[in-house]
Amino acid sequence: MKRSITARFIVYACLGFGAIVFGFPLVWMVITSLMPIEQTMSYPPRLLPLAYTTQIDGREVEVTRDSQLREPSVLVEIASGMRAGERLVLPAAKYDPADATLRLVKHAEPGWWVVTERSSTDKTLTAGRARDVVPADAIEEHVRFRWENYPKALAAMGGRSVEEIEGTVARRTPAAEDADVSFFTFLANTVIVCVLGVIGTVLSNAMVAYGFARLKWRGRDAFFALTMATMMIPFPVLMVPLYGVFKHLGWIGTLLPLWVPAFFGSAFNIFLMRQFFRSIPEELSEAARIDGCSEWRIFWRIILPLSRPVLAVAALFHFLYAWNDFLGPLLYLTRRHTFTLALALQSYQTQAGGVQWHFLMAASAVTVVPIVVLFFFAQKTFIQGIATTGSKS
Repeated sequence: MKRSITARFIVYACLGFGAIVFGFPLVWMVITSLMPIEQTMSYPPRLLPLAYTTQIDGREVEVTRDSQLREPSVLVEIASGMRAGERLVLPAAKYDPADATLRLVKHAEPGWWVVTERSSTDKTLTAGRARDVVPADAIEEHVRFRWENYPKALAAMGGRSVEEIEGTVARRTPAAEDADVSFFTFLANTVIVCVLGVIGTVLSNAMVAYGFARLKWRGRDAFFALTMATMMIPFPVLMVPLYGVFKHLGWIGTLLPLWVPAFFGSAFNIFLMRQFFRSIPEELSEAARIDGCSEWRIFWRIILPLSRPVLAVAALFHFLYAWNDFLGPLLYLTRRHTFTLALALQSYQTQAGGVQWHFLMAASAVTVVPIVVLFFFAQKTFIQGIATTGSKS
């Protein structure tokens, strides 16, 4: 009994550790999506998004901590010229009180922080007069989750800059083909590819698997072995010929190459369904044939209703594959308004300017959520379909 409890504890501990290891990237992505941009790459990494507030010129404002002073310094303000009013932090040894172009604002000691008022555009630096130096104990910090990152991130995926989202600059006039591009356009494209692909996967693979599992015909086992052998052919080997075929058909730049191939079956799903079909008692089909049922009616009215678990597994596998597929859209899609979510995320990451990591993580989290929700709702059917595949009644 004691050994059983110890073994169970070890198993649960290993499973718990594995869950933490595999779940941490998802948790980290969500936490990063709720941070301001300067905290996403901070070292050491932060576990929670923080907000800092202090007094600047008698106002309680939220600030960014730019740097901590290592030597006595002074905060000065440029008195004239085009940069008049801008504040600078200089080492005390380099400040000349006789310099009429600079006006002394305050002295600062080592350990004080250079802070800048946070603007509504979430930029690290704002106008010069919003900069100050304050003691460390004058800065208050508290946890603040920035849920506003999510709508901003979804707007940014359409190609808008942070300034355009905040309204601080006029929105540019987009190209004609990108005029209506938004997150929901990418979402609609992805859903179309996934749903049509799932329909094709379930229908085509079920019919082929039924032929291999329940029908007797010459060369059946040889053709099945040949079908299984296609699993050893990597996709990069097929990329060029498939691209040539789709180009000849005029499908490049459309969603057709992403879902039409699903209607022609795949070796793994055929194998999965064939094993499940073989576990269904043959007596059911024989009884139906005696009653005058055709083979198609037996397949449609008897086999498929009993095979819902394995059909759900195949549908879930293809949905996950199509939702996360990046290489296919990268090869075949040429216009932005046809992009899927995976390609839109990559396009957002490589667009002009530095990567807004908090927006990228927010958009990634929104992309991942439907998959997580789908799996939790379908996990019972998924496990049942895997557990019963290949079992003989």
